[in-house]
Amino acid sequence: MTPPDPATEGRRRADEYLALLGRDDDAAAALLAGLADVRDLAFLGAGLTALARAEARLLPPAQRAQANTRQVRLGEFRDSQRNDAEGLRTWLRRAGEEIALIRSQQAVADRVIAADQEWTATRAAAEASGTSAASSPATST
Repeated sequence: MTPPDPATEGRRRADEYLALLGRDDDAAAALLAGLADVRDLAFLGAGLTALARAEARLLPPAQRAQANTRQVRLGEFRDSQRNDAEGLRTWLRRAGEEIALIRSQQAVADRVIAADQEWTATRAAAEASGTSAASSPATST
């Protein structure tokens, strides 16, 4: 049997790590601790980085720019820890936290968009029926 592709295995571990974060932090820490090889840590990190960049692309422009800056800083930190397994584990924890932040920002953006769409639909219906305050002449006091 051929060994699994390291990139595929890294992505699988990234998905597993993210699923554990916030739900079972001890298991998430154990997953990282169980990877002694710097190469395995780097491939897990590549999986997290790919997810973070893909999910950040869906954010509104300001949050996307901030996420990109954080990704650059995470990359600089990773580079400074390149040969240190414990330093890479710190990088991976931070990368997981970054993805959680991106997801929470996206959830807020989704709620704002939904509220805006609901307000727009209500306003359009009111204008169509002629009951909108905007269709009435302004009054002064």
